[in-house]
Amino acid sequence: MKRLALIGLALAAILAAGAGGYWAGVRNPPVTGLTKWFRVEATLAASTPAGTGAVIYYQDPDGKPAYSATPRKTADGRAFRAVRASEDVSFEEKQPTTAEATEQAGTQRILYYRNPMGLPDTSPVPKKDSMGMDYIPVYEGKDDGSSVVQVSLGKLQRTGVRSELVKRRTVGRLVRVPGMVQLDERRVSVVATRSDAFVNEVANVTTGDRVTKGQILVRLYSPDIAAAGALFLSDLNISGRDGAIGGARQRLENLGVPPEAIAEIERTRKVPLSITWRAARDGVVLERNVVEGMKVASGDVLFRLADISTVWVLADVPEFDLAAVRIDAPVTIRIRSLPGRTFEGRVSLIYPQVSETTRATRVRIEIVNPSGVLFPNMYAEVEICTGNAAPVVAVPDSAVIDTGTRQVVIIDRGDGRFEPHDVKIGLRGEGLTEIREGIAEGDRVVVEANFLIDAESNLKAALRGLTPPEARP
Repeated sequence: MKRLALIGLALAAILAAGAGGYWAGVRNPPVTGLTKWFRVEATLAASTPAGTGAVIYYQDPDGKPAYSATPRKTADGRAFRAVRASEDVSFEEKQPTTAEATEQAGTQRILYYRNPMGLPDTSPVPKKDSMGMDYIPVYEGKDDGSSVVQVSLGKLQRTGVRSELVKRRTVGRLVRVPGMVQLDERRVSVVATRSDAFVNEVANVTTGDRVTKGQILVRLYSPDIAAAGALFLSDLNISGRDGAIGGARQRLENLGVPPEAIAEIERTRKVPLSITWRAARDGVVLERNVVEGMKVASGDVLFRLADISTVWVLADVPEFDLAAVRIDAPVTIRIRSLPGRTFEGRVSLIYPQVSETTRATRVRIEIVNPSGVLFPNMYAEVEICTGNAAPVVAVPDSAVIDTGTRQVVIIDRGDGRFEPHDVKIGLRGEGLTEIREGIAEGDRVVVEANFLIDAESNLKAALRGLTPPEARP
């Protein structure tokens, strides 16, 4: 009896729950507590569309920032949620659906249809390409005939397009060329006679020794000089000093007798058996061609001397760099045999000739050599600073698109709008290019990924050229 009573109570409870559910469904009473939570979850689940496409990755089922490239489970055994291609974040510019295109077409006039793959192909009516993709409509106002290109912000972010302001900067570069140390031609002298002579004595100097101005080098006996000296002495004894100013003194000077030797004859009233020849300048003995007792002929070089306090560096500048080199340009010189030392100088001359074999022009730089460490024929590494000191309108080299026949920069108009401008360029150097015409200071130019904008611009121009006249506004 007791068991029958328990079974009856259970059936009554089940009937009451069913009746309450039916009443809640029909009457739709206010929802609170757990009922409300279950209803919201059901609504969200129903409103979220299912993903399509291939599985890209797997995400934590609770939405936490935990991802996996392969199927995976949480610590409590639940499987990660598969994220499909349609659910992934994309920066691609989405094309309007058929319904959106129909709605937009009702408010704007379609000019023409362009190829969905970016090919230079248009159609005045809707069509499909060879892969079955619909051609994309171009609406009125989207193609105004100007050269301004509109690029979606998502594509700009993905491709890394970057722009910067145009400023005035100093454009210059270093022309690095090889060079050779040479003597200053104006500081080389020789010791020679103007008549036949015999060497009586040679000073104790050899090739490479340093000599000072006025130092004795050699003593010579010359019959012609002795005869001219005797005639000069005779004129002095007969006519006095004034009479000796005539032809006899002039003959001694013509024979190259030093003034101090003539003064000695005039003072002592004797003709010396040998004439002393002295160094005409401070310098280094480059050649010694005389020994004691030898006979020398008129015009023979006895000594060759060079002043090396100032030397030349002759550098060969390639013909294509010649336009950038100017007179008085600063130069830095490094000598391989003197590591760690640099010498400063300036361009003093650009030789007016181009070598047929090397296609280079010789440039002369004068540098001071007070310590005498620079010797002729030393190898030098020359860096010539080019460019003007005054700042000019310049952009980074990456901003200039050079096709060989024209140079183009892309102006950033803001909001994803860009416009190509033809420019005339000048000097290049240190990563900068001078712009002489086409843009002004304060413009913003694209310095990275500008080939993307240029491609879009060329595509737009091609599409405009291929658009049928009746399809264009």
